[in-house]
Amino acid sequence: MTTWNQHPKSLAVVLSCLFLLLTPLFAFGVTLDEAKQHGLLGERPDGYLGPVKPSPTPETVQLMKDINRKRREVYQDIAAKNGTALSAVEALAGKKAIEKTPSGQFIMLPEGKWISKP
Repeated sequence: MTTWNQHPKSLAVVLSCLFLLLTPLFAFGVTLDEAKQHGLLGERPDGYLGPVKPSPTPETVQLMKDINRKRREVYQDIAAKNGTALSAVEALAGKKAIEKTPSGQFIMLPEGKWISKP
């Protein structure tokens, strides 16, 4: 019977393959859909994205900040055009985003707890 120590190159290949398989997708530039499907980001009631798990990666944080900045710009435009408070637009957008979130992805409850949407 052959053991790993008899074929160190085979072990190196296996470990390299495992590393590539286990390397998070965001290291290669994750999309919003991928981040949500992998439970990295979720929808909050205030209309913005939030990190589901503590200590998100810098790539996940950057993606979240970019999208939240764009959302805020849209919300501000809508609020200005309709003469309404920004917070009202954010709350309505959050409600709609949570309603549209597919089952299994994360949403934040009003009290701040993350759950997988049933």
